[in-house]
Amino acid sequence: MTMCGRFVSTSPTAVLADFFGVADVRTEALEESFNVAPTDPVYAVAERDGERLLGSYRWGLVPHWAKDVKVGARMINARAETLASKFRPAFERRRCLVPADGFYEWEKLEDSKTKQPWFIRRADTAPLAFAALWETWRDPAGPPDAPLLRTCSIVTTEANDLVRRIHDRMPVILPASHWGLWLDRDNRDTEALRPLLVPADPRDLEMHPVSTRVSSVRNNDGELVVPINSR
Repeated sequence: MTMCGRFVSTSPTAVLADFFGVADVRTEALEESFNVAPTDPVYAVAERDGERLLGSYRWGLVPHWAKDVKVGARMINARAETLASKFRPAFERRRCLVPADGFYEWEKLEDSKTKQPWFIRRADTAPLAFAALWETWRDPAGPPDAPLLRTCSIVTTEANDLVRRIHDRMPVILPASHWGLWLDRDNRDTEALRPLLVPADPRDLEMHPVSTRVSSVRNNDGELVVPINSR
C-alpha cells in the first residue's frame, strides 16, 4: 500500500473553513468518506491574493505537460526529500493543505501474508493538515476551452517514533503555526520551506488497529475506524 494511500474526510466545509481560517469556500460539499482513495475528489486549502480558499481537487498530481490524466494515479504522494528536483514548479508556487480526520497505514506482519491496517489521527481529534502540492491540467486531446482539472499530491516524510512501529513513511502534518509560510505564494524560497517537512510530534497523534475491510475501496463506513483487538 502506498504511503499515504488512504485517509478519512468527514468534516463539513463550514468546520474546515473555520478551522483553517478560510475566506471563501469555492467548492460544493463532498460526500463524507471513511476511505478516501487515489483519484477521489478531496478538499484542499490554498491561497490566492493573500486569502485562504477551500476548494476540491482530484487526488493524484497531473503535471500540466501530461498527455493523460491517468498519470495522476501514480503521483498521489511527493517525497519531501525530492520536492526541489521532481516537483520544483509546484513546490515553489503551488502549495496547499489537504485536511484529513485521520489516515490509514498497513503493517506488514512477519507471520502472515496479510497486512494489518491502522488508523492514525490527532490525539485531540481535530483535523490534520497534510502538506500538499497542486497543479492544473487540461486534456490536450479536448477542446481548448475545456475546464481545467485541479489535482494534488500529499507530501510524505520519514515516520516519527509512533508511526515507525508499522511503517517507515508518513504524511507531512503541519501545525497551524506553519500554515501561513507554507501557503504563501509569494514565498518561493524552498530552502526556507525545507525545515517544515519533518515528522509530526508523536505526542500529538494516536493510533489503533482497525478491520481489514478498509483495504477494499468498496467499503466506506464509520466502522472502518473502530478499534479492533489485533494483538
